[in-house]
Amino acid sequence: MGEYSNALSYYKKSLEIQQQSLPPNHPHLAGSYNNIAVAYENMSEYSQARSYYKRAVNITQRSLPPNHPDLQRYKNNLDSVK
Repeated sequence: MGEYSNALSYYKKSLEIQQQSLPPNHPHLAGSYNNIAVAYENMSEYSQARSYYKRAVNITQRSLPPNHPDLQRYKNNLDSVK
């Protein structure tokens, strides 16, 4: 679990930097939220994972076409922790 904790720390630092330089609905933010969610899921922190997956889905729905592969991937990830 230590590696996931380290990854989570780096993902969150990356997200902070992105939030300072990108608009709030930028697809890169969705990717970061998804990465954070994956780390939480692998640490068995499912509530946290769901929260971040939902953020990834919401941003992607607003910023990319409905048939974009990232949207389907993030939805599948969210469904996997329900």
